Amino acid sequence: MRARRAAPPPLRSRRRAQRRRQRAAPRRRRAARGAMSRPPRALPPQLPPAAAARALRRAVRFVGRALPLCRAHTVEFFTRGLWERLVAARPDAVLEALRAAGPLARPLAAGSGGAAAPCDDDIFSSVFCENSEKLINVHLFALAAKYHSLSSLGVCTPLEDVLEALKGNSEGATGIKPDEFMNSKKSHEVQVMSELVDSIANYCGIKQVIDIGSGKGYLSSFLSMQYNLKVYGIDSSSSNTNGAHERNRKLKKHWRAYQSRGRESLKSQTLEKANDRPVESEMKCKTISEELLNNANSLQNQDQVIIQDLVPSCGFTEMATPATNTETEADLVTGTQSHETKLSEEVLAILNVLSADAVEAFSSSHNNCGELSEEEKVQRKMTSLKTKARKSSESNLYFPLTSCITAETELNDVITDLEDCMMVGLHTCGDLAANTLRIFTAKPEIKAVCSVGCCYHLLSEQFENQEECHDQVWGFPMCQYLKDKGWCCGRNARMSACLLPTESLFYRAVLQVIIEEIYGVTKSDQHVGKTFSKSSSFVDYVRRSLKKLELDDSKLPDSCIMDYYEKYKHRMNELEAFNMLKVVLAPCIEVLILLDRLCYLKEQENIAWSGLVKLFDPVKSPRCYAVIALKNQSCS
Repeated sequence: MRARRAAPPPLRSRRRAQRRRQRAAPRRRRAARGAMSRPPRALPPQLPPAAAARALRRAVRFVGRALPLCRAHTVEFFTRGLWERLVAARPDAVLEALRAAGPLARPLAAGSGGAAAPCDDDIFSSVFCENSEKLINVHLFALAAKYHSLSSLGVCTPLEDVLEALKGNSEGATGIKPDEFMNSKKSHEVQVMSELVDSIANYCGIKQVIDIGSGKGYLSSFLSMQYNLKVYGIDSSSSNTNGAHERNRKLKKHWRAYQSRGRESLKSQTLEKANDRPVESEMKCKTISEELLNNANSLQNQDQVIIQDLVPSCGFTEMATPATNTETEADLVTGTQSHETKLSEEVLAILNVLSADAVEAFSSSHNNCGELSEEEKVQRKMTSLKTKARKSSESNLYFPLTSCITAETELNDVITDLEDCMMVGLHTCGDLAANTLRIFTAKPEIKAVCSVGCCYHLLSEQFENQEECHDQVWGFPMCQYLKDKGWCCGRNARMSACLLPTESLFYRAVLQVIIEEIYGVTKSDQHVGKTFSKSSSFVDYVRRSLKKLELDDSKLPDSCIMDYYEKYKHRMNELEAFNMLKVVLAPCIEVLILLDRLCYLKEQENIAWSGLVKLFDPVKSPRCYAVIALKNQSCS
């Protein structure tokens, strides 16, 4: 005896489903054709390799003349007689000239542009004496330093141009601002950089991000929660990784509370819009009003629930009916939004509008020969959507890892599910920024990079020491031009940007005189460190420092210490002026390091676009320049 076949759905339902499929098919075909044929958006014009090389050579010529000043160490200011050796002018004249040169430097930098490039050697040739190498023209020195800064050389691409090209006409995600969870400096950095990283990821069609030197995970956690990116934060410090885990756990609690407030606000706005809409004809799907939400029985009279009418901004075009196929269900989950986070928020807001009683009303409808009724299928699909949306919004997409990253690191050994991704680094220290760029160029899975370096004094330099280690990978230089020249800045030059209080520098310089004259020590493996901030006076500073240096301070009476202080006190203005000269040169040293990295990227054949972009407000974040690059065919 053959089993009885289940009765087919009512004719009216079959015809309705067929009409929906017919209406949806052209839209899906058009969307598919558009996705295949849409040409990639053009990135902003990039600095040609020849122009980057010219700017680097120009900076090298000027900094080369200033190297004796750059490499001088303020600790040795008195013991080596640095002022008499390197500066011809009086200290007060130097300070006055540096103050006066500020506004006067702008017309030269802004008005010269590329036209002044051929004659810059002639303009600035009289800054230093050719024979003694002493600084003789302080005013021209200040002008030259500003002329050779990144902003004056014209080598940077504006951030606005990059974002406009990456985003096109699409709007970015709106959500929580990071100042809810971090200080103003970090909030500024994370907000600006995360928007750029998300734009690059969308442009390249990737969802995985590797944050190198992630620290406590400020950037990583925000990228995962705000932009729904899968982020691996890698840091060499296990304490940082553990701190990132704990911080992320606490952050998720606050994040959910903030999202909940956002959902309540969205729900309120949605109901207001729904109540203001006129009731449409019965052939069209009726809008769910506040009255219908309070009366579950009235839902039985509704043939369909149209999500689009409830929240038009969600971009849903299909109805939640039994005839909805698998493809349509996937469309409902993913939608047409550019950001999955925004989608999950709106889906949850819609589903939260439906009370439990209202949803249960669907299941009270009629059954036909053991089949699920249309209303029961709708209920199941709604429940499934709600579960998927909640999992999407609450899932942990940030994974802190502990690993020491070098240029030879195999990322597959660190990240088991490595896929097409981009690398980012927010203030990566020393060689880590250079290694990030090397890994990016070497690994085919990495399609883009956005790196902001810092701690230049921790860079390893290939030509700083006479002994060459051929197997070592150095942090500087990277490009072939500087390698061929055997260029070396020196640690003291790279330290130029570290501006310390003049009194602190004075204490340390006089201490060096005491150490050499009383103890006969010129070099030591020990360091004074941050003793100045803990000291109540110069005598206290000297005694604390001698103990750190493991020197006996008992044979040095207080009166002897104060004699040294009084001997050099009147020369403090020399040290102040000397330190300011080094500070003026600091941006030029940064130009060399950043242009070296940019020229290295320009030398690679697999790079489609590379540039320097000023990301941050330098007042809030002095290390504000990012090196950005995208590979060929990564965004097709």
